[in-house]
Amino acid sequence: MTATAPQPMTSLERRYRRLLLAYPRQYRAAHGDELVDVLLESADPGRTVPVLREAWGLLVGGTRSRIVHLATGSAWEDGLHLGVTAVAAANLAALLPYADVLPLWTLLSALALLAVLRGRLPVAFPLTLAVGVKAVAIAGGWQAFDLTLLPVFPWALADRALFSDSSPFTVAFAYAVVLLGLLVLMSRRRKAPRIRSWWWPAAVVAVAWAGPQWMEADTIVPISLSRITAEVAAFGLAVAGSSLARDHRWALASGIYLLVRSVELSTSPDLLTRQHLAYWGLLTVLALGAGSAPFRRRRHCLD
Repeated sequence: MTATAPQPMTSLERRYRRLLLAYPRQYRAAHGDELVDVLLESADPGRTVPVLREAWGLLVGGTRSRIVHLATGSAWEDGLHLGVTAVAAANLAALLPYADVLPLWTLLSALALLAVLRGRLPVAFPLTLAVGVKAVAIAGGWQAFDLTLLPVFPWALADRALFSDSSPFTVAFAYAVVLLGLLVLMSRRRKAPRIRSWWWPAAVVAVAWAGPQWMEADTIVPISLSRITAEVAAFGLAVAGSSLARDHRWALASGIYLLVRSVELSTSPDLLTRQHLAYWGLLTVLALGAGSAPFRRRRHCLD
């Protein structure tokens, strides 16, 4: 008996399967072929491009499925780990422009973030502690571990000395949040935290880059457009995730990061401008939106 040769894939089927990439891999493996068959059967004869409504529905459904898939396990543990990841990424971004002067400490900070991303918390803790001690010493004008010529000037991405607009307290607070979060997660951990996306290194570069500036040209506390864009995008995704999945893990992560940024900005309130307040207010509104979105969705469903 001769086996039947598989039918060649049509251009319409290929396009449907590309759209299905929006769904998680597990969903595609379980339901992908069935969904494609249904779409092909309902398509008009001779059609080679999906209907716009179908394409949009697949993209929205895939995004919703990915978000719901992420909302599994302990919400507060995953939210805490996500918030720790965000602050650890910001700590690395502060050092990245000075990698030529501080190559060892920048590398250790990058390894600490990598360990957090991969869920290797016992490795991340001592690395974060060592880099934190060095960073606080630089911010305070002290020497720790090795001799460092102060002030530390950048080689790329930034245009001013390291921690020139910060204080030892704000630097210590950011590292303390990461260390405390790691301790809590290690004490409560039943299994390794979720492995995070490789998009985080791209976010580190965006936060580290100093310009173009949205603030006044002569401001002492600059915040670049690239950093604002990255943070607003992340907080916007937190609102979307909280609303679609009715889960508070993204709100918790946003709150942790916002707390660190608030402390950093509050140390020099007399130097802040209306742009700084607008920036902080936008992040606050988005964080509150992420926190209230699940409740709004539940009330709507009950009505």
